[in-house]
Amino acid sequence: MAKPIFKYVSYDITDNDVLYEDNHIIAINKRAGDIVQADETGDEPLEEKVKKYIATKSDKPNGVFLGVVHRLDRPVSGVILFAKTSKALDRINKLFKSREMHKTYYAVVRIKPNPEAGNLVHWLIKNPQKNITKAYDQEVPGSLRSELNYKLIAELNGNYLIRVDPITGRPHQIRVQLATLGCPIVGDNKYGYPRGSLRKSISLHARKLQFIHPVKKEPILITAPVPNDSFWDKFEGMME
Repeated sequence: MAKPIFKYVSYDITDNDVLYEDNHIIAINKRAGDIVQADETGDEPLEEKVKKYIATKSDKPNGVFLGVVHRLDRPVSGVILFAKTSKALDRINKLFKSREMHKTYYAVVRIKPNPEAGNLVHWLIKNPQKNITKAYDQEVPGSLRSELNYKLIAELNGNYLIRVDPITGRPHQIRVQLATLGCPIVGDNKYGYPRGSLRKSISLHARKLQFIHPVKKEPILITAPVPNDSFWDKFEGMME
């Protein structure tokens, strides 16, 4: 029997997708499958969808400013932040550079991590042609130091929920570092899980973003509900 072929479906941004918005920033709960910026697929990127949402809501038919400050891999869901002004963009970029933007992810794996909590440091090199990252235990030419903390949170029916707090932000970092630990993320056959998801998603969700507002100077905590499906629903109440 032929496997069903997943066809990407583009959905417009609605109020339900917006986690936080003010005059300076907007945070969206990204769907797995959405690309953040345009690529060779030609699929409409999230960046453009958010621009259209703001332009319609603000009645600005000539378009609006939107700054991309970070990215999530296409098969990853969760909170992603954009800047609505150039001042906010500059200040948020500085927050990321100084590591004052704190991110929390949750991943589901099928192999229990050993040890159950720890700190991982690797040196990563991304192959842009193959869109895959390789991890090394020691620094090699062209590599970037990558660090994260992880902790086993819960177990359910042979699935293990892991909280990940990345300290650096490298391409595919969480995916390749957990795989190197021996715990490939469910659905991530690019990094060792035995089969991919028919929906072209992986079980990695950007749950929280904590930072000081770039203009208001107030503490901000943004939390993204998990994707609305039967697999993720089981883990929502287990997240810290």
